[in-house]
Amino acid sequence: MTRKERIRQSLQHREPDQIPMDFGSTAVTGMHVTCVAQLREHFGLEKRPVKVCEPFQMLGEIEDDLLDAIGIDTVALPASRTMFGFRNEGWTPFRAPWGQELLVSRHFKTTTDKNGDLLLFPQGDTAAPPSGRMPGGGYFFDAIIRQEPIDEDKLNPQDNLEEFQPISDEDLQHYRVQAERLENSTRAVVAGVGGTGFGDIALVPGPFLKHPRGIRDVAEWYVSTLTRQDYVKEVFDRQCAIAIRNLKKVHDIVGEVIDVLFVCGTDFGTQTSTFCSSETYEALYAPYYRKINQWVHAHTTWKTFKHSCGAVAKFIPHFIDSGFDIINPVQLSAAGMDAVELKEKYGDTVVFWGGGVDTQKTLPFGTPENVRKEVLERCRILEPDGGFVFNAIHNVQARTPLANIVAMLDAVKDFNGG
Repeated sequence: MTRKERIRQSLQHREPDQIPMDFGSTAVTGMHVTCVAQLREHFGLEKRPVKVCEPFQMLGEIEDDLLDAIGIDTVALPASRTMFGFRNEGWTPFRAPWGQELLVSRHFKTTTDKNGDLLLFPQGDTAAPPSGRMPGGGYFFDAIIRQEPIDEDKLNPQDNLEEFQPISDEDLQHYRVQAERLENSTRAVVAGVGGTGFGDIALVPGPFLKHPRGIRDVAEWYVSTLTRQDYVKEVFDRQCAIAIRNLKKVHDIVGEVIDVLFVCGTDFGTQTSTFCSSETYEALYAPYYRKINQWVHAHTTWKTFKHSCGAVAKFIPHFIDSGFDIINPVQLSAAGMDAVELKEKYGDTVVFWGGGVDTQKTLPFGTPENVRKEVLERCRILEPDGGFVFNAIHNVQARTPLANIVAMLDAVKDFNGG
């Protein structure tokens, strides 16, 4: 099988010749730039600075030579802009606070404050207030909340819609160029279009906006999903209509080059529970997910990808009913997320994309033997009859030991027969 065929088999819940693997196709299945550099050296690849493809989490671009060396079956059709609102273009040398030489977009503009924190600016505009902060000793950015005090009498849903606009001709040209590049790819193409992440908490603060308006504080947004549901629904109504129009425009250009569409990264779970009730999910989120998924399934061959961390076992039937084909990251370390039970209940109706190894404890803090044991056990449970794409539980973080990353990759290779 080609790598694309392997992914497609698994998406159809048919067992492929071996477990397919993804690293680097999305902002939730990637690797920190430090890990990418370590792997390049481990595999004896050309030594060169890693490109920062996603600056928020400082994820590294996994280039073709490393995709081949690892044996990855996916490839990203990258978004037209980063989460800080600028394009990855004009690659420029940058020395990270931890000493690594990197390449960043020419729009990656930073300053250092009096505490030694690194500040990053929306759209590369240093005249605007910074929207990202990397604390001293840190390895990625946190969003800076820039919300003004809320006046209930002046709340306007339009303020939370500033980022949801008809797709520009410039961005459509980006998709045209990328589709031509990937048209004959032997890997499955994973892409996002933007605007389909209803209430995605990483996007709520508007790190890509120079002067965000509306409800932009994370805690205030969660409160609003209970106390201002009419406001939130109005935002989602308009956002959904714009998103569907944009999806149609992108599909007119890229056709079926895309295999998997990243729809949403809204988290519904904590380590031990959920952020909202099933009733709230069905009332506030499900109607819009259904509209997006129904449009995609009616007009394309794309499969739809839902990311949600945490203890979301009780939400999986709702995700399925909302039309999602794929669930990620399958956080099996969270309460109630038992691999055997999830596979038995839902393995024939939804694809588990992730869950291969715990990135909170086992991968960063275990031994290579611990990692190998966990990976082999997860593969044994989740592999039968397809419906499984190997990935870690969320991104591989900075300071993860190289020996553990290699143990993870070797375990998958050995499970697949070497």
